[in-house]
Amino acid sequence: MPLPSPGPDAHVLVTGASSGIGAAIARTLAARGYPTLLVARREEALAELAAELRGLSGLTSEVHAADLGTDEGLDTVRDLVLHDERVIGLVNGAGFGVTGRVAELADDDGRAALDGLVRLNVLALHDLTVAAVGAFVHRARSSRRTGAILNVSSITAFQPLPGVASYAASKAFVQSFSEAVHAELSGTGVTLTTLSPGLTRTGFADAAGTDAFDAAPGLAVGDAEDVAEAGVAAMVAGHRSVVPGLVNQLSAAGGRLAPRTLLLPALNAAMDWFT
Repeated sequence: MPLPSPGPDAHVLVTGASSGIGAAIARTLAARGYPTLLVARREEALAELAAELRGLSGLTSEVHAADLGTDEGLDTVRDLVLHDERVIGLVNGAGFGVTGRVAELADDDGRAALDGLVRLNVLALHDLTVAAVGAFVHRARSSRRTGAILNVSSITAFQPLPGVASYAASKAFVQSFSEAVHAELSGTGVTLTTLSPGLTRTGFADAAGTDAFDAAPGLAVGDAEDVAEAGVAAMVAGHRSVVPGLVNQLSAAGGRLAPRTLLLPALNAAMDWFT
């Protein structure tokens, strides 16, 4: 089993843990008996979740308030991954979206938002994944203790998406990078799993400035708890990737297979309605 059995010395570090899918993943891990290290910017929200998880599992749940969009915050969390021997799992759940056409986001505020998106969704995830791969593989070789990484992607990774071009591109990076590294890790005792949810009921839509969740059919919108359970189960099993829900699986397949000349105009028109 790539993710070692739960116990007091088998901690999983979860970024983006203050809300949404990240918080749901932390709850799922605690329910399975894993102590957690919770990372996000909002210390108060993390403290509330940590108290909840301690009551759920009876195990420790540590709070590490850090902004991964800053050098200082990223350095702090990277050090935990590299040097805390208790950490046997990493969940890269931190990320955010920006809605709007690139031409509409070309002013100073818009560019700053897009730069922040790339810094968090791409650069921070890449940095922490590389750190975890190095640390976990070293530990697997020296002590035969396996390890597992879960990177949260999105079904937007499977096609370009006008209206959220930078967000979809950031998730395409996560998907491609993570699947390649999963293959590289074969035989090491360490695995990297990619979780690619579709629309999910969290605070993400409000933060991204879109009402797409309200406009979408109920069948197309998932629950964070179900997404988290699918992701953690795949992480424990060491699977390459998981797309929760039949609707999302069909959407991901369509995004990969449909001709761009037909797909992009249709998506362009559809995103006008959603955004």
